[in-house]
Amino acid sequence: MNKNIDVVVIGGGYAGVMAANRLTQRDDVTVTVINPREAFVPRLRLHQLVGGTHDAVVDYRDVLAEGVRLVVGSVTRIDAAGRNVTLTDGSTIGYDYLVYAVGSAAAGPQVPGAEFVYPVATLEAAQQLRSELFDTPSTAAVTVVGGGPTGIETAAELAEQGRAVTLVCGGVLGPYLHPKARRTARKYLAALGATIIEGTDAKVTAVARDAVELGDGRTLASAVTIWTAGFGVPDLAGRSGLSTDAAGRLLTDETLTSVDDERIVAAGDSSAPSDLPFRMSAYTAYCLGAHAADTLLHRIAGEQPSPIDLAFPAMCLSFGREAGIYQLGHKDETAMRLYFGGFAGKKLKEFACEAGIKHLATEAHKPGSHHWFKDGKYRPQLLQTQRDNAAAPVA
Repeated sequence: MNKNIDVVVIGGGYAGVMAANRLTQRDDVTVTVINPREAFVPRLRLHQLVGGTHDAVVDYRDVLAEGVRLVVGSVTRIDAAGRNVTLTDGSTIGYDYLVYAVGSAAAGPQVPGAEFVYPVATLEAAQQLRSELFDTPSTAAVTVVGGGPTGIETAAELAEQGRAVTLVCGGVLGPYLHPKARRTARKYLAALGATIIEGTDAKVTAVARDAVELGDGRTLASAVTIWTAGFGVPDLAGRSGLSTDAAGRLLTDETLTSVDDERIVAAGDSSAPSDLPFRMSAYTAYCLGAHAADTLLHRIAGEQPSPIDLAFPAMCLSFGREAGIYQLGHKDETAMRLYFGGFAGKKLKEFACEAGIKHLATEAHKPGSHHWFKDGKYRPQLLQTQRDNAAAPVA
């Protein structure tokens, strides 16, 4: 009689749920997902939660395979040698294989007055911000720090409601966007009434309860300051004695297997294959989750896992509820001149948000069905450049 194989998935986001669902292809594999919340959080919707146009939660029964066990809790330590994880309540859960998919959150600002900022990157943070805005007059000044997707979408969502929003980019607006699309993004934000401050000299250097200070000497009134710049990952891997990159992501090889333990794989924002992490996005996360599951399934079957092959095809942004930008990209992750704006961009953005949930739900019912865009050229070139740089003599 074959022994049942226990797989524990730490994290119930896009990567963790996709990996868990895909692992149910084998009847002798029992999958347990450990997640701090009892509902799935589509992070693509958190800016809408802040604006009050979406609750940003999905029932796990809609996205998680029926045979997968969900444990609501947080892991405090991974014992790789003993093959078990410890939860905050002191209980332990054993495993034969582990999927590390703990995700990411906003990095705390390294400026004076950090206690006065509101992040958006988690459900709880977005709910707290929503509550704070509810108690803040609609005419009060709101500052959003960070010119990336989260900052842009949060600023647009609030500006559309008539709030006095200033978006401080600390650089250029939408760094991934093609210059043509960036001009369109500025136009959309301006039409909503948002003020945009760009340039490296205009970074936020300090935050007060009612103001922010910029590097160029300006002080902006700010009743609510929202921080979307930067990211951070949980330090669980490092605390557990596993190798990580400088940001704390679990170091893996190209099959997504931990460099320390072949029974541990990583996926999503918390993974660093070959110390060359993929671009952070929901799409990337669930594709990496699928590949991590495939790696374990190959290993369980006594087969050699394959290296990851993944291309990042596009980025989409919403500008309130009436406009969007769908930016197409080359396989080297640079933006094309081609993008869709306005109503078409809005519809494509909404399609992308819904598609992420649909992919998880489909995998729950038909494990092994998810496929993704592949490249086969760009990443091998990056890896070769990395090896050449490592071998080059130090001057």
